[in-house]
Amino acid sequence: MWKGKAGALLRVWGLWPAGVPRRRLLSCDAASQAGNSSPSCWNCGSPGSPGQGDRFFCPQCRALQPPDPTRDYFSLMDCNHSFRVDTTKLQHRYQQLQRLVHPDFFSQKSQIEKEFSEKHSTLVNDAYKTLLAPLSRGLYLLKLRGLQISEGTDYEMDRQFLMEIMEINEKLAEAQSEAAMKEIESIVRAKQKEFTDNVSRAFEQDDFEGAKEILTKMRYFSNVEEKIKLKKIPL
Repeated sequence: MWKGKAGALLRVWGLWPAGVPRRRLLSCDAASQAGNSSPSCWNCGSPGSPGQGDRFFCPQCRALQPPDPTRDYFSLMDCNHSFRVDTTKLQHRYQQLQRLVHPDFFSQKSQIEKEFSEKHSTLVNDAYKTLLAPLSRGLYLLKLRGLQISEGTDYEMDRQFLMEIMEINEKLAEAQSEAAMKEIESIVRAKQKEFTDNVSRAFEQDDFEGAKEILTKMRYFSNVEEKIKLKKIPL
């Protein structure tokens, strides 16, 4: 996601990438501020971290600034750091940000701003998709806490749960009718709702290990959902 981050930082510090005309150079004073914790505007050298918060543009020259690499998805999308998210508000925020930073609005701008626009737009898309889905949202919350679900967690799952997953997969493999597929979908949907409610309570109680276990189960059922989608696609 942050491919080319080093190049973006070089541009913030006044060093232009190869192949981009040097139309503007930072002043000596602006360049001297590059080592500070608050970078100046890459275009006019105005101090004060113009790219932080919701100030995507420099307040002086209105040039689009690079994304803030320290900003998490919840902050970017104006959401509380919680598993419970107002998806309607999230969608409105997504649309608002894309109206600000989408590359379509920067076709006549400098190459630097075009690149920043692409990075911003990609970041907004990733944040929106991550926070919209309960599973990815929960996994991201764990990530912010320094926790992750490693591969091979099936060894940690209880035998009853693994047997349940195996039975559902077998039913899916044998399903030949639309009615059979709908029955499996209904079972999976009900289980995912149950898991979503449970993981929400776990996060509210700061039970991160419990949330981790539930999210692992959600990931299994998410794989089943993907298999259902693939089976529906006509060959």
